[in-house]
Parts: sequence; structure tokens; C-alpha cells
Amino acid sequence: MLQGSAEIRGLDYDSRRVRRGFAFVAMRGEKTDGNRYIDQAIANGAVAIVSDSVEVPPRTDFAWAQVAHGRRALARLSANFYRRPAERLCSTGITGTNGKTTTAFILEAILDAARRKSALVGTVEYHLPGKVIPAPHTTPEPLELMQVFSQALAAGATEVVMEVSSHALEQQRVFGVPFDVAVFSNLTRDHLDYHVTFENYFAAKRILFEGCGTEPPRCAILNVDDEYGRNLLAFCRGRTPVVYGYGFDSGDFHARNLRLTPAGNRFLLVTPAGEMEIASPLIGRVNVYNVIAACAAAFARNCTAEQITKGILSAARVPGRFERVHEGQPFAVVVDYAHTDDALQNLTCVAREFVNRVGPSRAVGRVITVFGCGGDRDRAKRPLMGKAAGEGSDFVVLTSHNPRSEDPEAIMADALPGLRQTGTRYAAHPDRREAIRLALAEARAGDIVLIAGKGHEKTQTTREGVFPFDDFEVAREELRALGFANADLPKDHGGK
Repeated sequence: MLQGSAEIRGLDYDSRRVRRGFAFVAMRGEKTDGNRYIDQAIANGAVAIVSDSVEVPPRTDFAWAQVAHGRRALARLSANFYRRPAERLCSTGITGTNGKTTTAFILEAILDAARRKSALVGTVEYHLPGKVIPAPHTTPEPLELMQVFSQALAAGATEVVMEVSSHALEQQRVFGVPFDVAVFSNLTRDHLDYHVTFENYFAAKRILFEGCGTEPPRCAILNVDDEYGRNLLAFCRGRTPVVYGYGFDSGDFHARNLRLTPAGNRFLLVTPAGEMEIASPLIGRVNVYNVIAACAAAFARNCTAEQITKGILSAARVPGRFERVHEGQPFAVVVDYAHTDDALQNLTCVAREFVNRVGPSRAVGRVITVFGCGGDRDRAKRPLMGKAAGEGSDFVVLTSHNPRSEDPEAIMADALPGLRQTGTRYAAHPDRREAIRLALAEARAGDIVLIAGKGHEKTQTTREGVFPFDDFEVAREELRALGFANADLPKDHGGK
């Protein structure tokens, strides 16, 4: 249904941000219905309303459009208002449970080495050429996404690297974005509080490869060591012009002669065009997957072997992903975003490799893990996380993560059965700072302390509200309180 017309000076889906001459897109969301705020938007100056409700009667003397899908309408309107910026950029989308952020950062580094101006949209932060923007969401709403794309074009960008979450795919936040390359890392238990079943979770991820209101991506890059990656491989063949599989030791892209060291990973990368020598400062087996995925995506974007190897060598850190905290202590301290059982298992495996190689006088150090589980999320994964932490560690400190509306003690109680099942020595403390302090006080020379779950996050969400909390800074403060101090270290650990 259409009614009237109006000259539009801007648009928004948040009535509080509407200004005179704006179009207001009233759409149903997870927690609220934007159609409830139409009158507020009109009071703020809206001259046109786009509504996805058949129950809301059109206001007289206003341009009005009734649509079937509010977020799709927002995507189309945003794209048109900003002159279709997504169609003028070459976009690579990366989806999967684990590895999205690291793969995105590595690919961006390769594109930089290839002297291409690129933008990055992801969990940690958004990058524009010469600028870093805090990231409120892994994948923003269509309006903000088009704004970022428009700014990227204005700054000279030709490429975009995006983490694409399952929520964003199911909620149509990237509707209308034509992806040139799509990467799938893996699928493990996460977000089932939202998707309910693995089948739904996988179906959401698959949307990236079906095409988000567009043709399917030109190239699909899929982890063939993952069951769901193999399913996607079968799905994409005959649908996608170029399909590459990657894996640890099989697939179109895979590793040979792997050497894992505390200084980084080295291997021969097998590609459809031959082999190349890879040296990455990122450590651990899990980062071999991330590097290979990024290499395959860069290959698909026509980067040369020299550009790929140079870019990988320059990608030394990713905020909150195996990020080391050093204040002169004789043991390693690492902050990592691992917040699923699979990610915890991978993290403790990397840590075990680390202590086996760098303990004092070649003695084997211990793995000490601090972790918690998020509140208002999938409760069934909590004992699985407890089990993963216990199986991979010598000592575990169970604590609070982001409890949100739940009781931290109740969340911890859900994780305890899995942890106890392993027989690993543990302690529990609901105060995250106290838990970090306890783990650091336990550590001795040659050990590694893993502070898992929050990674790059700068806040903690409880039933009382949102409070500043940065695992990296808290670890640094507690190390200093224990008598360690390294004045030569930079204070800023974040950003690009």
C-alpha cells in the first residue's frame, strides 16, 4: 500500500534520531516494535512512514508505505539513499562460529600489502582507510552498514572485509549486499538461545552462500575439515561459479611441513597455483586454519603470492584474540574471546603447545584457565564449556562472564558438572576481577594463564547495568599489584 509522496532528507529506524524531513522505517524487532513509535517520529519531524504492520492505520497527510518486511525495506531505502555503495565495493563476507575476526584481520592485512584501500566491519571494530570506529555490533543494521560503506568509498576504499553473523543473516541486515567472496570457517555450538537448533543455526549461515537478496557469491571458500563446511561444498557446487575447499591437510588450500613454534607458525601453503612459504606471527594450530582461509580469500581477490606472504607476516595481533599481557612476569598471560566449548578446547590446545615448548629449562608449564558463561544465553552449553576448560587445563577458575539478568552463582552452577567430571583442580569466584587475581597468584614460571570469554570487550553486563571491565587492563593491574611492572610497555593495547 502506498499513500502520498515526500522529499526525503534522511531516514532512520530509531524514532529518537528522526529529524525534520526524515523517513521513519517502523519495523518489528526482537525486543520491541518500531510501529509503536510512529507518532514520536512524526513529532520529531518525519514526513514519510514505512511500516511493516497491517494493523497500524496510515496517518492522514503523510507519505505512507506498508511493506511485508521492514528490515528489507530499510536495506533497500538505505542503499538508495546512499547511492548503492555496496555495489561499488568488492565485498568478502566471513561467517562461522569461530575464527571470523582473526581471518578478517589477516585478510585486511593482505589487502593492505597489495596496496588496496579496504574497509573492515567486524566484532572488534570497524576500519575505514585511515580511521578506526568502535563496533557496536558484529554486523550493523542496514542503515549503519550503508553509512559505513559510503564513508569507505569517500575515503577511497575499493574492498570491504566483513564478519557476517548468523543473527545478521537471519534478520536480513545484509539484504541486498552483493558478496564477491564468501568464507565459512566452522560451525560449533553457539547462539542456540536464538536459533534453537543446529539446523536453524546452519540454515542462517547458509544464507550468505545462497545470496542475500542477490546472486550467490562469485566464490565460496569452505572449511572441508568441518562437517557443515562439507555440506556447504555440496550445496555450492553448481550454484557458485568458483568453489574452493580448505583444510589442515586436505582441500584446494592446505598446509604441508607445518612447524608450530612460540614465535609463530611456518608451513608450505598448497594452492591451485602452486606452493608458497608462509610465516605467520600468530601461534597455534587454530590460527593455521585462519591463515589458510585468509590466503584463499586473498587468492580469490587476485592477490599475488608475494602480497599474501607479506600481508600474513604483518598480521601480528588481533585485539582480544590470544592477546598477551606482559608486565615482566615469568609466566604468560593471554586474553582471548573463546566463549564456546569448541573455542575453549582450541584455546587450551594452543596453550598446551605453548607451555610444552617454552617452560623454564624445557620443563613443562601448566595451563591455568579463567572462564565463565554468558547469562540469558544457551544454558545447555555451560557444562560443555566446563568440561572443555577442565580437560584442557591443569587448574581452572570458574567465574562470571556477562551474567546479564541471571544470577552469576546459578550460571556457575550450570557449568560445574562438566568441570567436575574432568577431575581437574578448580576454584570458583563470582567476581571476575577476584578470579583473575586468583589465577595470576597461582601461576609460576613457565605457566600460561588464559583469561577466556570476553576478549576485546570493554564492559561487563549484569542485572544492575553495564559497567567498565576490560580483561586486558584488569590483568595488567593485578600483575602490578602482585609486584610485577614493565614501564616500557605501551598503555594502549587496542585499535589498529
